[in-house]
Amino acid sequence: MFYHVGGGCGNLSTMGDLEIEKGKSDSGSQNLRDDAFAAATAPPYAQILFWGPDGLRPGWGFAFYVVAYLALQSLAIQLVGLRDFGDSGLWTMLLVEVGNFLAAAIPALVLARIERRPWAAYGLPIRQAFGRRFWAGALWGFLSISLVMLAIYSGHSYSPGHIILHRVRLLRFAAFWGTYFVIVGLYEDFLFRGYSQFTLARGIGFWPAAVLLAATFGLVHRGNVGENWSGLLLAALIGLFFCLTLQRTGTLWFAIGFHAAWDWGESFFYSVPDSGTVAPGHLLNSTLHGPVWLTGGSVGPEGSVVCFLVIVLISVTFDRLYPRSASSAPGTVPPQVS
Repeated sequence: MFYHVGGGCGNLSTMGDLEIEKGKSDSGSQNLRDDAFAAATAPPYAQILFWGPDGLRPGWGFAFYVVAYLALQSLAIQLVGLRDFGDSGLWTMLLVEVGNFLAAAIPALVLARIERRPWAAYGLPIRQAFGRRFWAGALWGFLSISLVMLAIYSGHSYSPGHIILHRVRLLRFAAFWGTYFVIVGLYEDFLFRGYSQFTLARGIGFWPAAVLLAATFGLVHRGNVGENWSGLLLAALIGLFFCLTLQRTGTLWFAIGFHAAWDWGESFFYSVPDSGTVAPGHLLNSTLHGPVWLTGGSVGPEGSVVCFLVIVLISVTFDRLYPRSASSAPGTVPPQVS
């Protein structure tokens, strides 16, 4: 009797084992099917490599932008060089800067479409073009360079001389240099604080990106005639100030207005070297004389100790007058304002 019962239990055990094995087999098959389904529905490796949760990965976007900019800039310079625009070289200079700006803007337009971002995200909202932010920046820029020149003049190291342009020539050169420096501001500020700043900030944060690009902005001035280390440091410091204005206003228009008015005041109105370059067609036959620490030497006022102090002063003042928006998160540009 026990044997019979034992035999029955043995049969039940065998059947249970078969069911367990069948269950394992079914489970294994299901896992294989799940893996196959996951592999079939997973995004391609190329998509994972180039795209992240918020779009094109910052490293690839920045790399594409730099390569495209360099290629287009080289092409623009070659195209301008195909024609003679006069012995003065002024129209050539203007067209080169226009080409430079287009070389900086076109890749950003392409990437904006690829990344499905509005153009305004890169700091140049069209509806704000030459609006109140621009003119506020222009006022700040002209007053800032005037403060530098006043300090140098007070130290008996700047002689304004007398006006050497009159009537139509005065108006023509004032308008030419105003136009020229607006384009320079558009080009340089968008190149270093437009798409580049936005994209690097997505990867490493706003201020690390700002420091890196400001340092690069300073270094690219090495090619200027008469430039030295003090001028390079000042250019980098101004670059950081422009990043502060971008963060607080949400646009580049303030920085562009400041940049244009500063350069116009320095090169044309006060007629002194700008980053080591003396502009033809300036207003005055002025001279700088005295200690290099005060005048900036061959660099001009941008190599002066006074200039460093003025940039620090206006940065602190701007920080107080334009507080951080509560809605702007660290490392991002605040929402565009009208």
